[in-house]
Amino acid sequence: MSNASTPKPGTFIRIPLTDGSFAYGRILSGPYVALYNYRTSEASADCAAIATQPLLFTQAVRLPAGDRWPELGWQPLAGEVAKPVVQFTQDIMDFTKCTVFDTAGMVRDVRPEDCVGLERASVWDAHHIEGRLLDTFLGRPNVAELHARVRLK
Repeated sequence: MSNASTPKPGTFIRIPLTDGSFAYGRILSGPYVALYNYRTSEASADCAAIATQPLLFTQAVRLPAGDRWPELGWQPLAGEVAKPVVQFTQDIMDFTKCTVFDTAGMVRDVRPEDCVGLERASVWDAHHIEGRLLDTFLGRPNVAELHARVRLK
């Protein structure tokens, strides 16, 4: 990122994809980034247009160094991006043991079926997020995302 420190929550970012298109996200608290269901063929800095798009997913991300994901502007967090981030963990020895937690402090033990559709607690590298976004936009399965899904058996 262009700053030496993590950008302020509410900062919009542009994410270049390997096919030359661009995806967009928003910095949340801590390591979390909300990724929008929005892709353009030309670089945009229209934060108002980005903010109206639905979210694809929210994930903890190791932000890239430098200007790879440039900051576009800032707006206070509101709506979907202001809600706590909910994720799950699953015991690797006993797949029936799962925990759901959020960034507001909620923690509860659940069945694996209750984790379907949630993001597994992990930190993704920027290039993996870029690949997942492009795969999603192109309708392709993403190996890392498939691997991160909850195990039901």
